[in-house]
Amino acid sequence: MERYSLQSYKLVLLLTCFLVIFVNTELSFLTHARALDNNSKVYIVYLGQRENDDPELVTASHHQMLESLLESKEDAHKSMIYSYQHGFSGFAALLTSSQAKKISDHPEVIHVIPNRILKLRTTRTWDHLGLTAIPTYFPASSTSVKGLLHDTNMGSEAIIGVLDTGIWPESKVFNDQGLGPIPKRWRGKCESGEKFNATIHCNKKLIGAKYYLNGLLAERGGKFNTSKVGEFKSNRDAIGHGTHTATIAAGSFVPNVSFYGLARGTVRGGAPRARIASYKVCWNTMPEPGRCSMADMWKAFDDAIHDGVDVLSVSISGNIPEDTEVDKLDFIGAFHAVASGIPVVSVAGNDGPSSQTVANAAPWLLTVAATTLDRFFPTKITLGNNQTLFGESLFTGSEISTGLAFRDEESDDKVDLKGKIVLVFEYRYQVADKGVAGVICAQHPDDLLIRCDAFPCIYTDYELGTTILQYIRTTRSPTVKLSPATTLTGLPATTKVAAFSSRGPNSVSPAILKPDIAAPGVSILAAMSPLNPDGHDGFGLDSGTSMSTPVVSGIIALLKSLHPNWSPAAFRSALVTTAWRTSPSGEPIFAEGSNKKLADPFDYGGGLVNPERAAKPGLVYDMGIQDYINYMCSKGYNDSSISRVVGKKTNCPTPKPSILDMNLPSITIPNLEQEVTLTRTVTNVGPIKSVYRAVIESPLGITLTVNPTTLVFSSEDKKVLSFTVKAKTSHKGNTGYLFGSLTWTDGVHDVKIPVSVQTRIMIKA
Repeated sequence: MERYSLQSYKLVLLLTCFLVIFVNTELSFLTHARALDNNSKVYIVYLGQRENDDPELVTASHHQMLESLLESKEDAHKSMIYSYQHGFSGFAALLTSSQAKKISDHPEVIHVIPNRILKLRTTRTWDHLGLTAIPTYFPASSTSVKGLLHDTNMGSEAIIGVLDTGIWPESKVFNDQGLGPIPKRWRGKCESGEKFNATIHCNKKLIGAKYYLNGLLAERGGKFNTSKVGEFKSNRDAIGHGTHTATIAAGSFVPNVSFYGLARGTVRGGAPRARIASYKVCWNTMPEPGRCSMADMWKAFDDAIHDGVDVLSVSISGNIPEDTEVDKLDFIGAFHAVASGIPVVSVAGNDGPSSQTVANAAPWLLTVAATTLDRFFPTKITLGNNQTLFGESLFTGSEISTGLAFRDEESDDKVDLKGKIVLVFEYRYQVADKGVAGVICAQHPDDLLIRCDAFPCIYTDYELGTTILQYIRTTRSPTVKLSPATTLTGLPATTKVAAFSSRGPNSVSPAILKPDIAAPGVSILAAMSPLNPDGHDGFGLDSGTSMSTPVVSGIIALLKSLHPNWSPAAFRSALVTTAWRTSPSGEPIFAEGSNKKLADPFDYGGGLVNPERAAKPGLVYDMGIQDYINYMCSKGYNDSSISRVVGKKTNCPTPKPSILDMNLPSITIPNLEQEVTLTRTVTNVGPIKSVYRAVIESPLGITLTVNPTTLVFSSEDKKVLSFTVKAKTSHKGNTGYLFGSLTWTDGVHDVKIPVSVQTRIMIKA
């Protein structure tokens, strides 16, 4: 997972579960393989595209390669952890460093990659995005909704694959009432395991449930002490993250849901009648829950390609820069999924608001930032001088009137705080053991709310905190009254990019704009595992790009139902070029951080996703395998490696292709010294006879020239046209990034892409 839960940064979750079939026993798994060599560790051996369509023959070739290395059929069998046999060719095995180096010299091997452990990173969401469904009865039918939901039968034929922590199958959001037969193309299955019965727990909504543990176990020595952890050796979700993300993408309608009375409404997914295939790859590895082995993830990608999913939702990322896709193609499983026509939607990460923190930077991934909703939970704070302030909280108890105190590093520990509301700044000081009645926390904006069980926790910014502090210091016996939180939707609440959402520019390939798009990811109400103490009655609020990612996955499931022949790149283009650059209410979108500012492409990519407009984008910037080949050539991969990755002989041209010419729905020029010309190609997916004219908003000090300025699509045979963009700088010194846009308009469709340009003057030796 990109992370288990952002709220866990403030409130440590005390989860306990099982990783085995028997409680209070220790699972010894793969120990026989460990016996090969105590210095062995998991390596992934990547061989590229399959050379045979028979999976059994592919696996046999893997065993033969490993047997020739280890000089023993028995040792080869013990060493093998996974054979990747469906979407691509490769295997994971326990090897020593010398064995890994030796096999990397094999002519059929592209890369040998050490296994890594990656990490995890609603009621209002869909109304906010204009994807509204107000069914008059349940289960809802396509006749009770309108727009994109109506046109796609709410995604009933779509299959969304979710790589995460599994599913809590008893949750109401996974009921299959009103669903038709499982799509015939589905080739996956449900696997039984600990407290998960495939016959009982799978249905016409949850059609696939698998789990992957071998890579993580091998990395940890093959042992888990199940008396100290609380997991299930099955697809059952102990943590709750996977249940939450699956709900957001494709949960069924569940009316009258709230979190202790807050955020009340109907919970559902973006594609509420889509089918869910759950691939459990992340596990509770105390003390840090939500760790995911790359070897396990590769196998899940391999299976998902075979099973027939339509879109993959992956709320998982590594660290920047060592876990990026580009340096060693670590996320090659995602590449093969995209090459098979499956969009892969991934998190931007939760390391914002610092720049160059965005994860999942490869151009074949659709990377999602997080925004707030137009909803907040105002909490009235009435001081003893009758001054009324408003913080925000999840406090739903009875009104509290009591004394008010301040706590900092200079406070006398002997001061009695018992029964009082205590003001602190940034939670720097422990007060939980002081018998306090509540806490007002003044902090830098981070868009995170937690519910404190022992007492109310109210959040304000520094300005309000300072106002309260001034009252305390000028009053002999300060008092305060805290009122329970309420739910407010619509104005004055409006969209902003969340402070935690990772930002561009892309540190791996600066000319590739990341993130691509933004979606709501703050305080999203969805189903949770009942074992998660942050939940209530099976539902809970959670925040992170882990939540915004399945929003986009659900939308793509709907769009793919409408446009089954579009490529993953076409879906990305449709979302980016039609996105909101202002909030749906028309207000500017700000980016929260140490200094709030107007959002730019490095905050939200193309903007806030607009599902209804994305259904009819007019033009798309499409890409296929050749575009990704050109990208690999531009990054310096050799011909033989690229040939094996894509399964066909490839020769990179000389000179190498320019990464600036990659047909993205964006233009990012990281090092403009004088001028540069680049090319883009658009495909008409609207009316056959259309005329588009260019509208240019040049970045400050940059001249953009488009040729031609008019695109005429005159027939079905002439629906793909190219144009060039020349960028010239008037700056004489180095600048930061400056932003503009290029829009093609026919009077109905405005196909807008962001333009980001940085002037860099090279120093002459």
